[in-house]
Amino acid sequence: MCGIAGFWALGRPDELVARRMADAIVHRGPDDSGVWSEPKMGLALAHRRLSILDLSPAGHQPMASECGRYVIVFNGEVYNHLELRKRLHLASGVDIPWRGHSDTETLLYAFREWGIEGALRLVSGMFAIAVWDREEQCLTLARDRFGEKPLYYGWVDGALVFGSELKSLQQYPGFRGELESEVLERYLRFGCVGGQQSIFKDVFKLPPGSLLKVSLADIKAGKRPQPAQWWSAVDAARSACQSGSVSSEQALNNVEQALSASVKHQMAADVPLGAFLSGGIDSSLIVALMQSQSDQKIRTFSVGFDDPRYDESEHAAAVAAHLGTEHTTLRATSQMALEVIPKLPGLYDEPFADSSQIPTFLISSLTREHVTVALSGDAGDELFGGYNRYVWVPRVWNKLTLMPQSMRQTLARMLKSVPPGGYDRLMAIGSRVLPSRLHIRTFGEKLYKLADVLACSSDRALYGGLASMNRDPEQLLRPDCRSGKPVEDLYPALAGFNQVEWMMLMDTLNFMVDDVLVKVDRASMASSLEVRAPFLDPGVYAAAWQLPLDMRVRNGEGKWALRQVLYKYVPREMIERPKMGFAVPLDAWLRGPLREWAEDLLSSSSLADLPMLNAGRVRRLWRAHLEGRRHYAQQLWAVLQVLAWQRYWRPGLP
Repeated sequence: MCGIAGFWALGRPDELVARRMADAIVHRGPDDSGVWSEPKMGLALAHRRLSILDLSPAGHQPMASECGRYVIVFNGEVYNHLELRKRLHLASGVDIPWRGHSDTETLLYAFREWGIEGALRLVSGMFAIAVWDREEQCLTLARDRFGEKPLYYGWVDGALVFGSELKSLQQYPGFRGELESEVLERYLRFGCVGGQQSIFKDVFKLPPGSLLKVSLADIKAGKRPQPAQWWSAVDAARSACQSGSVSSEQALNNVEQALSASVKHQMAADVPLGAFLSGGIDSSLIVALMQSQSDQKIRTFSVGFDDPRYDESEHAAAVAAHLGTEHTTLRATSQMALEVIPKLPGLYDEPFADSSQIPTFLISSLTREHVTVALSGDAGDELFGGYNRYVWVPRVWNKLTLMPQSMRQTLARMLKSVPPGGYDRLMAIGSRVLPSRLHIRTFGEKLYKLADVLACSSDRALYGGLASMNRDPEQLLRPDCRSGKPVEDLYPALAGFNQVEWMMLMDTLNFMVDDVLVKVDRASMASSLEVRAPFLDPGVYAAAWQLPLDMRVRNGEGKWALRQVLYKYVPREMIERPKMGFAVPLDAWLRGPLREWAEDLLSSSSLADLPMLNAGRVRRLWRAHLEGRRHYAQQLWAVLQVLAWQRYWRPGLP
């Protein structure tokens, strides 16, 4: 795991600039650094290294191929690189004179044998790559299938600049960092800057499964080539669905075998390795498969909070004891969490408002004290049907379509006639007699969210509302800064998928890429911890999409297939409990210990620094939240994070 940066500008490249760009992300690679340049081309590549495989100088980057054609900077891991070496040997028919055993060197030989795009199709891993082809005088930027590793690129006075984080681009002379106001509405809706745009004008994110080829002719002409897909999650899902039916037993075996193989690949490391363990389905299954393939105790880590409402550490410890891992519970206090908040704009570079970023940072920083690599259960929900909306949307929409829209609006008003706290109290009473799978945390907030979407005109609009942190982001903006676009316009219609499958794909393409993976990457790399996600393996993805839907969502319960596999290793009663999530008591914090911090950010002068915001509306939400009339913590958190970002970034920009 590493960080990459570089630029291509006509004229002699300044290697000191490239080095500054790399050093800005030293946290991504504290073990080594390097810069390479092609003076006559004005090209420079820079690298920061976190040594995971081949700790020797043979893994140093930037790295040139033995033939001299390619030079690469590479962030990530190629999990099947040993298999690729065997394949390369068969393809070449000779013994390759390997200099070391790094996956970077494997990539260079693969590019020579199959070309860049052909090699990427054979790779299983997470990566962001910049590779210079001396023969074709072409620079290629490439990103892994699911977007686990970030890669920003942009244009500054005709120069192409790129890096793992925006901090690197900021170091390039002339970088202006002008706010891209068009992204604010979508950010306020989802709590993250999604899609290909970044928070800055003329700076973009390379989409997952894509590459960008820039030639010398492009640079000379000032052209801006567009990314091209080398892999599509939609096409891969469709192909898996059409691959032919198998028995339920075989389908489950396929999932277990694919996931076991992925776990085995991702356990390869020349440094200490462990796993996050929350005690939930996804992380428990990953740990179970790790322990089943190891003759030593796997090191597992969970984080325990001093607030029992958000503490799952006892469940994690029970699962760890059953599996026989070497388990560590990392104790985190509310004060520790509060101390993270001022650091968030610097950690994420862009406004980011998923409050689970706080516990994710805490467990990453505490885990890094013990290991350098940790496996996680991320993406299990998106691939195997874990979110509640996969159960609720079909049920709700089928009933909604039987009701006139006016009746739905009346029902919504009735639901909102009871304060959210009243519903929470009803759930607390009902939980004494209801089965555990029907216990719903923040029940009132969820009912209010349901009320907000009752009058939706389509199932796509219904999904968009449920996927939104804030259903009415335009209300937080000045009228002249609103797009006027309905939420369903953000989502394409896809042929060949039913309603739930479509939602799973939308979550994979949007929420997982723009929220989950960003959260984990920035929080972990801030502590120089590499986090790997075995669910995000092309073989696991195919096995998941070969499952019929009722093997993912069955009897009102998601992840049915994963549960069946997990029950081979962990008793059902250890797992079956309400889904808690990775949350913090944001409502109470904003009314208590964070109130002074929030008041400062919401002051008139602070709001004036971001004039696109509707300051009056924001202040009204704040007063309503303080008075306990509604739960506006998530909406306010999005506003607070963009204001904190503005305050953090502006002093460092021209």
